[in-house]
Amino acid sequence: MTADIQQVARAAGVSISTVSRTFTKPELVAPRTREKVARAAEKLDFHISRSAAALKSGQTMRIALLASAGVSTWFDSHVFAGLDSVFHPAEYDISIYKMMTTAERRKFFMDLPVRRNVDAVIVDSFDIDPREVKRLKSMHVPIIGINVPSSVGFNATVGIDDKGAMRTAVEHLVAIGHRDIGYIGEVSQCQLLCSAESRLQGFRDACKAYRGVRPQVSLVDSSTNLIGNAVNSILTAKPRLTAVCVMTDETALPILYRLRQYGCEVPHDLSIIGFDDIELAKQIGLTTLHQDPYMLGAEAARKTIQALENKEDEEDGTKLDKTNSHVVFPVQLILRGTTAPPTTTKTTMAKSSENPTTAAAPYSGL
Repeated sequence: MTADIQQVARAAGVSISTVSRTFTKPELVAPRTREKVARAAEKLDFHISRSAAALKSGQTMRIALLASAGVSTWFDSHVFAGLDSVFHPAEYDISIYKMMTTAERRKFFMDLPVRRNVDAVIVDSFDIDPREVKRLKSMHVPIIGINVPSSVGFNATVGIDDKGAMRTAVEHLVAIGHRDIGYIGEVSQCQLLCSAESRLQGFRDACKAYRGVRPQVSLVDSSTNLIGNAVNSILTAKPRLTAVCVMTDETALPILYRLRQYGCEVPHDLSIIGFDDIELAKQIGLTTLHQDPYMLGAEAARKTIQALENKEDEEDGTKLDKTNSHVVFPVQLILRGTTAPPTTTKTTMAKSSENPTTAAAPYSGL
């Protein structure tokens, strides 16, 4: 017959709660005490029941991940891997909730108080309603954001500066002489996306900051012929585009392939910058903006565990250290083989350098 936790406590000469804590939160138990408990448990062939521990602590050991695409995209799959790299060793499970509409999101937060089946909620790349935040706060359920548009109401957030990254791309193109710059974005059926809006706004803001830059924006329906329509918008643009910023590498790479099929030489005829730096971008030589969703996921998991520990401390009346709760990671421009100065304006740009008043330059006021 298997020994129970009371027998282990008696054999080790400690309390039942100390035995439980040794297995669930060993970092809170002195090393010598941990050794005594471990020896007693091994001698008695004792194995703690995870479900019993969860009942005792009031925790489900389950984290809810709300993601608009589940884990089917490059970004979300890497976020999930990063989360799992931290949660799995800590014995937390991740439950994925696919959120495509505000109604689905609202239903999740409405049902959660009844179910009480998660310890924390992670929101991946979309915003939530203040009333939903209030509902979680009343349940003492921490909420962590990944690439959310606002940190208001979240216990902690991690993300990148989508707007700043797109400004970096435009600044690079302007610096090497481009003035007719396009942007290819996607119109999705998902109502909750926020990164797409931030990248587009960053592109528009950056173009407004330079005299002489003529931006052209094409938003293509992702449910139809996305690549074909995107290529058509590039080739028929007036005035002719010399450079294009694309919302994601997953769209930029097939556009690059299709343009070359039509005889468009990249970067001789057209420069292309993607966003994300997926594995294939390096192999193909795509100039792009690098982000690390695996790192975002791992950091979000660490902040989730910290928030859960802070919740216990708060219940014990301990003062919390809430510094560094909201972190923004930099995005790096990776220069490869798909950007170069525009060949059609080399003479013009040389003349412009002789007359600074005609060259594109940043200015304030817009």
